[in-house]
Amino acid sequence: MQIEALLHGLPRERMALLPTPLHPLRRLSEALGGPEVWVKRDDLTGLGGGGNKLRKLELLLGDALRHGAQTVITTGAGQSNHARQTSAAAARCGLRSVLVLDGVGPAQRNGNLLLDGLFGADLRWAGDRSPQQVMAEVAAEEASVGRRAYVIPLGGSNAIGAAAYAAALVELLRQAEVAGVAFDVLVVACGSGGTLAGLLAGAAAQGWGARVIGIDVGALDDGLDTVVHELANLTSGLLRVRTGVAPGRVQIDHRWATPGYGVLTTAEREAITLLARLEGLLLDPVYTGRAMAGLMEMVRIGELVAGQRVLFWHTGGQPALYAYADRLL
Repeated sequence: MQIEALLHGLPRERMALLPTPLHPLRRLSEALGGPEVWVKRDDLTGLGGGGNKLRKLELLLGDALRHGAQTVITTGAGQSNHARQTSAAAARCGLRSVLVLDGVGPAQRNGNLLLDGLFGADLRWAGDRSPQQVMAEVAAEEASVGRRAYVIPLGGSNAIGAAAYAAALVELLRQAEVAGVAFDVLVVACGSGGTLAGLLAGAAAQGWGARVIGIDVGALDDGLDTVVHELANLTSGLLRVRTGVAPGRVQIDHRWATPGYGVLTTAEREAITLLARLEGLLLDPVYTGRAMAGLMEMVRIGELVAGQRVLFWHTGGQPALYAYADRLL
């Protein structure tokens, strides 16, 4: 597989437990009465509670170490899965981590925030300021005391991070071949766009024609389609893959972004409860709960139908459940 060979040219710190499992959700499929639904378990990548960002962080921290960094800085929401995984990966690599989080810190540090602290992260709250501005100030502060900082963008969503998901697509195709299955549709949560962009770059490189649908979770105010399209092609360029991603291949469903990022509605609550009780599978309130709610609704309204085989890419995030305990039951 060409992508894997090209990925070997990028510095990488191997931390994730790969390949992640691929298996059918038989009871869910029966309950929905539509397509055959499978799941790709990137919630089981291992380190720091698992999740999709760990694939990206293998490359991002590899790049950070190559540049002689002693500190990594990143940003996200208060219950950011990316921030939690960054702090865990930094600890594993012997790096200091500074997390610049949106808004003001809560009175109680639970869920991802609890784990951030256990991993030794230095938490900074941006308040009403731009997190990017605060990250730049932190980088300057680190430099003033002789520490070289490496800034990781929101969600690890740049070409280096997304390249990990081009490789993940190859991993999926290999597993599907062994299992003797072919997927018609892939559904994945889409926040900052890096995971979807990487999957699209991988699909283009491998000539994989299945539909790849991102469920917009409302992390970006606008322009997500453009962000994903540009990033997918930057990723293809980084990997020196000649086959680019056409604009029409970027399919992002914005219907479920309306409530706002991190807002738990009846739809997410239903999806989380149903998967827990039918499959013993935990979703998170912000990403996978909303993405599964979107998948379920697409089945109900006939956009996904019997005879299709649909893959749900589980991006993790379960530690955030504990921060929503009073709203889930």
